[in-house]
Amino acid sequence: MATETGKRGPHVEGDNKEFSISERLARTTAPAQLDDPVQRRKWGLPGVDEPDHTGSYVIELNVQNAGGLPGAENAFLTLYDEVVEQRRTPAQDRRSRKDPRDHPPLRIAKSYYKCMLRDHEWKALVRMDESRPVRERAIYRLWPDFPVNTLTTRSVATIKGDAALRSFNASGESIVWAVVDSGVDASHKHFGRPGNTGRHTLYAPEVANLHRCFADISEERAGLMVALPPLEDPDAGAGMDADARDKLVAQHRSWALRDDYGHGTHVAGVIAGQAPRPEDGDTVFALEREFRVNEDGKKARRNFVQREYTDHEPRPTGVAPMCKLISLRVLDENGKGRASQVIQALEYIRDHINDNPKLMRVHGVNLSVGYEFDPEMFACGQSPLCTAVDRLVQQGVVVVTAAGNTGYGTNAADVGASKMGLSNSINDPGNAAAAITVGSTHRDAPHTYGVSYFSSKGPTGDGRLKPDLVAPGERITSCAAGHKLREAIAGSGIEASADTTFYVDDSGTSMAAPHVSGAIAAFLSIRREFIGKPLEVKRIFLESATPLGRDRYFEGHGLVDLMRAIQLI
Repeated sequence: MATETGKRGPHVEGDNKEFSISERLARTTAPAQLDDPVQRRKWGLPGVDEPDHTGSYVIELNVQNAGGLPGAENAFLTLYDEVVEQRRTPAQDRRSRKDPRDHPPLRIAKSYYKCMLRDHEWKALVRMDESRPVRERAIYRLWPDFPVNTLTTRSVATIKGDAALRSFNASGESIVWAVVDSGVDASHKHFGRPGNTGRHTLYAPEVANLHRCFADISEERAGLMVALPPLEDPDAGAGMDADARDKLVAQHRSWALRDDYGHGTHVAGVIAGQAPRPEDGDTVFALEREFRVNEDGKKARRNFVQREYTDHEPRPTGVAPMCKLISLRVLDENGKGRASQVIQALEYIRDHINDNPKLMRVHGVNLSVGYEFDPEMFACGQSPLCTAVDRLVQQGVVVVTAAGNTGYGTNAADVGASKMGLSNSINDPGNAAAAITVGSTHRDAPHTYGVSYFSSKGPTGDGRLKPDLVAPGERITSCAAGHKLREAIAGSGIEASADTTFYVDDSGTSMAAPHVSGAIAAFLSIRREFIGKPLEVKRIFLESATPLGRDRYFEGHGLVDLMRAIQLI
C-alpha cells in the first residue's frame, strides 16, 4: 500500500519495472529523482521544457579527495569555472546578471556550496567530475536545495511553565535562544517597548547586533514586489571597515526584525516575552479562528472572533518570559525558503556567534521549519541540514525541531482511497539524531485527546524513535504579525489602533517546538551547570516527560514537563 504520492496498490516485491532495490540503493552523485517532473515541481526546480532557467542546488564536497577538504574545494571551483562559467552564452550571462538571486557558488558551510544551475550545467558538472578517480573528485553529492516551509495562554500551564516560574523563578533570565524562521516583528509589544532596550527581548545589548537575514528579500515598487540582491555578509572578513560593518549589521537587523508572514513572530512569542500589563494602558485582543455553518447547512465558513483580555485575567506569556531572542530570518514574505539558508543560519551561530568556546552567547535554537523526508533519496538523518544540526549540537547548543505536520494523509490502495495516520513521516531536520524533535498534542487536555492527528509520526526511516517529545500545538495563542495579523483582522472586522496589541491562534508542530525551547531556556536559567551540555539536557527532558499512554512512535517519551525536569536534578 502506498500514500497518495505513490499511487501504488498492493504489490509483490520485485514487480517495480523502473528500479530494483539494489538500483535504488546504488551510490549516485545526483539522485535519480531529479529527472522526475513531479519532484522537480515540488522542489521548485525548472521543468525540462525550461532549459534557460536556473534552479537552486547544494553541492557537497568530496572529503575523500587526496587534498582533503581544501583540495576538493579548489577542484570544485575550478571545475565550475570550466564547465559552467566559461560555457554560458551571452544571453545566459545577461539573464543571470538581471536576476539578483542568480549568483556564483556560495559557500554556506565548510563542505557545502549553494549553486544556481541550469539542468544541463549540473549534469555536465557531475559527468565531468565522475570521469575522474574517486580521490581526485570534487563532488561527493549534488542535492536539490529543498524548499523549507513553516511547519499560548493555557498551553504554558499544560507543560507546567507557570508552576516552574512561581516555584523556582525559572524565567529564562540570561539565556539566549535563536529563532530560525520568517523573522520576528520587534514592534510587537509582547517583546517590550522600544524605549526600554535594556529589558527588550530583541533589542537588549547582548542580542541587538546578532540578528541576521539569510532569506530572499523583496520590496514593493509601483505596486509590484521586486526581488532585491542578497544582503552582504557583515562577518565575511576581518578587514572590513568598522563603519561599513555597522551599516551592514543595521541592514540585517532591520530585515530580521520584521515579519511579513507572521510565523516567526508567533513562534517567538511562545518562547519568550509577555503581553503588556493592564497598567501599561494597552488593549489586548486575542483573535480566535472559528468555523460557522452557512444557513443552508452545507458549507462552513471561517472567520475570527475577537476576545478582549480583562484586567483581571492572565495575559499571554512566553514559557521563558525573560529569555532573550535572536532572529535569524530564512523565510521570505510568503513563508518560503531553502535548506541552504537554514544551514547558513546554523553555521553563523557555530562559526561567528559561539566562536569562543569559553563564551557561549547562544544557548539554543528553535527550528519550526523543514521539509518532508524522502527515504529513497538519502540515508535518514544524513541530509546536509540534519548534518548541520548535529554539528551545532556537538558544539554545545540545544537544537529543538518540529516533527512536521505530515502525520495524516490519503492511502491510495487498489481497493479505494482512505484517510489514515502515516508512520515514518518525521520531517527534516527532525530526523537529526541529536535534535530534540517535538510532536503536537492538545493545548490543555493532552491526556484526554492524545497526539494531534496531523503530527508527524515515527519511527525514522532508519528505525530510530522519533518524535522525542510532544507539546501543545493545537490552537496556540501567541503574537500576531504580518500576513497572519492582516488575515485575522480582516476576518474579525476589528479596527487596529496604536494602543492595541493583537494575538492570534495557530496550530501545528511549529507551535509545539517553541514550548520545548521555552521550557529548556527556563530550565537552563536556574540549572546553569547544564549550559553547553545539550545531550545531558535532552536526557533530562526525555526522562522527566509524562507519558500520555499513546503509541511511542506517536508521543515519543511523552509530554514535556518542566517541573519534573527541574526536580529530576
